[in-house]
Amino acid sequence: MDIKVFPSEISGELRAPSSKSQTIRAIAAAMLASGTSQIYYPSKCDDALAMTGIAETLGSKISSFANKLGISGGFNPNLKTINCGESGLAARLMIALASLGDQQTIITGDGTLLKRHLGNIAQPLIDLGVKCKTTDGYLPFKIQGPLNGGLVEADGSGGSQFISGLLMALPLAENNSELRVRSLKSIPYIDMTLEVLSKFGINIQHKDYKIFKINGNQKYLPARLEIEGDWSGASFPLVAGALAGNLKISGLNPNSRQADLKIISALSLAGTAVENKNDEFKIGKSKLNSYNFDATHCPDLFPPLVVLAAAAKGKSKITGVNRLSQKESDRGLVLQKEMGKLGVQIDLAGDEMTVYGGQINGGTIFSHHDHRIAMSGAVAALVADDPVIIQNAECVSKSYPGFFDDMKKVGVKMEVF
Repeated sequence: MDIKVFPSEISGELRAPSSKSQTIRAIAAAMLASGTSQIYYPSKCDDALAMTGIAETLGSKISSFANKLGISGGFNPNLKTINCGESGLAARLMIALASLGDQQTIITGDGTLLKRHLGNIAQPLIDLGVKCKTTDGYLPFKIQGPLNGGLVEADGSGGSQFISGLLMALPLAENNSELRVRSLKSIPYIDMTLEVLSKFGINIQHKDYKIFKINGNQKYLPARLEIEGDWSGASFPLVAGALAGNLKISGLNPNSRQADLKIISALSLAGTAVENKNDEFKIGKSKLNSYNFDATHCPDLFPPLVVLAAAAKGKSKITGVNRLSQKESDRGLVLQKEMGKLGVQIDLAGDEMTVYGGQINGGTIFSHHDHRIAMSGAVAALVADDPVIIQNAECVSKSYPGFFDDMKKVGVKMEVF
């Protein structure tokens, strides 16, 4: 599906989509619990639906209502194949959780996930007594436990998702564990994992996110959990408001553990005032200035940050490019290429991206099957000098299936073809 988005003034109210990251963690924890958990306002994006399917495949019974999931826990890790769709988070969690079984399980996926390097995650499992076979860090992974627990070291420089998987799996190991993590990135997502685990009765202590003490033989207890609004998804309409109008966005926790809450800091640096009252945020069109921002711990903000910088006069610098190569696309290079088609110059040097702002042209971009590239193109179109055509725009369903409908609600003009 291709969508042509026209330059538009916007105004209105939106509710933020539900957090994909928190939903996936909550479903995984509920799957491991004995009893029935209630998850309110779960995300219904493709990645969350993939995790729901995994839980059902592994033995959980799931009742789906308009704004709630009822999950009666069930977990049989000894299945031949677990398909994680295109969810990198689900894959990394399940590689760790499948190691709790004593028979070989194959973890695989679809589409762009099969082209994504999952990081240096095999060795920690091997050190914990797990048989782990892979092709240079790409799916499929062949896993055979059981996971013994004990002392283990892991590299967190590529992200926190597999560390989260270990934190979910090790409490169920027979032995106590000490997990030592080097160079951990995306620390706020570890906070989210620990917060979810605590709601399900799991206790983990840590020292400066470098040493995690985990008792074995713990039990997951059923829980009631309300999913927050997704700061990652909301970052796009927030930037849209700063560029092209006045928006009120509800359903966002101002004290969230989500890393992408940092979009508020970036908007402030760019000269945009954001008003907050409880879970509602108001933002309006502003005269934007260039800014410098470190996105090392919130790399999913790069696409909206690039659009924000492109619309501002001057030269902006965003740090954390090294986190982008193993997303749904190689986002640093893709942003450089596709925004270049709209007349925006982007330079990449080491871990730093420089965006030369001031003018966005119309044109045609390709999403590279990356949901955040598609959404960033739509936001950029609001202040472009001509319409922007986004090819393969349907990929937004991976995280924010209602994105284009929401944009229409607030006045964005578009054509689907």
